[in-house]
Amino acid sequence: MKILIVEDEIDLQDVMAEFLSAEGYVVEVANNFIEGLEKISLYTYSCILLDITLPGGSGMQLLQKLRGQGDNTPVVIISAKGSIVDKVEGLNLGADDYLAKPFHLAELLARIKSAVRRHNNHVDNRITYKNVVLAPDDRMVFVNDAALPLNRKEFDVLYYFLIRPEKLVQKVLLAESIWGDAIDQADSLNFIYSQIKNLRKKLRDHGADVDIQAVYGVGYKLV
Repeated sequence: MKILIVEDEIDLQDVMAEFLSAEGYVVEVANNFIEGLEKISLYTYSCILLDITLPGGSGMQLLQKLRGQGDNTPVVIISAKGSIVDKVEGLNLGADDYLAKPFHLAELLARIKSAVRRHNNHVDNRITYKNVVLAPDDRMVFVNDAALPLNRKEFDVLYYFLIRPEKLVQKVLLAESIWGDAIDQADSLNFIYSQIKNLRKKLRDHGADVDIQAVYGVGYKLV
């Protein structure tokens, strides 16, 4: 799962990011309103941790824009503002939970899991394309009802393409979405080729009616 942290307190942001990464999440961060808006406009997340007071705007405004787009991604508001008015406003705007600072990281993790679980319980989020079915909650993929074993990154890559069938995906956007902001530290994106190659072979060997096609010099698309 991928988490977005929108928080301008860098020390707190770093602590949360390090903790959640150690728990197995892919973590991206935004330090201000504009960065947060760009992230939610370009990428999809399993959960968003959202501070209220941000440089350039407010978390409430970001939440409004997110819900205005019809995006029901779970949102946990994290703020030093602990008043009932702020909590009510956030929940009325569509937040799934509200956590006041300071907080324990264990509680943060529990709130994330709870918000995601409630969201998934209300949504049949299985994805079907041709003879391939992907079940995000169980991290399982089936081809003609037979399980297709994938490693973690292969699953994430296929998931990314299945929600964008027939659409061109730029290599850089794919890397950022699957591997998070840490991709900036990579010397090259050649490792993506290996992931795609292995995934294509597994799909082909299991009789999938889909393929990931390279678009020279740009990226890939699911066909």
